[in-house]
Amino acid sequence: MFETDVKVLGAWPSPFVMRPRIALNLKSVEYEFLEEDFRSKSPLLLQSNPVYKKMPVLIHQDKPIYESLIIVQYVDEVWASGPSLLPSDPYDQALARFWAAYIDDNWFPSVHGIALPQGEEAKAELMVQVFEGLALKAFFGGDKIGYVDIALGSFLGLLKVTEKINNVKLLDEAKTSKLVGWAERFCSHDAVKEVMPETDKLVELLKCFKPDLKNLLVDRT
Repeated sequence: MFETDVKVLGAWPSPFVMRPRIALNLKSVEYEFLEEDFRSKSPLLLQSNPVYKKMPVLIHQDKPIYESLIIVQYVDEVWASGPSLLPSDPYDQALARFWAAYIDDNWFPSVHGIALPQGEEAKAELMVQVFEGLALKAFFGGDKIGYVDIALGSFLGLLKVTEKINNVKLLDEAKTSKLVGWAERFCSHDAVKEVMPETDKLVELLKCFKPDLKNLLVDRT
């Protein structure tokens, strides 16, 4: 039986649940993933996150931590011997936190539309191009996956679903070649491959349970 003092509560399709899992994988931390049902959350989840009752929840040494980006920061600080996720310089840290907040507050709401409303495609393309100008190295964190990479990369699965359902190309080699290269490197990384959902699998899931599942998938937590 697999035993560890690190557990992640969440559902595999959720981009927010992906974040702590990627962070733990990057740190080579063994953890137990406790699969949750969007429609019927477990007593452990409700007990662990009594304020928001949302996933993900990280349980470390019987202590719960919630909010996906806060969990990533916690993982970075607790397992400091692994590769750093946040920059060491205070200014660079502030910038990383700014862009992560921007992703959740401004970028993703503009591009996540499972069905983009009429006239929203141009806005979505513009928001994608914002990050094209930031993709100057292999990753936003430099030569290694970092905090901003995790914040943005966790949404690539749903971004691909948006492209497929709307028959649009938001990550376009001709317009956003740097971002396309970054996305390929991110998704092929060993820490990401096992938790990145397959596009077709996500599409089928959304068809079966929409609109409720769509709302849950994109609900910030």
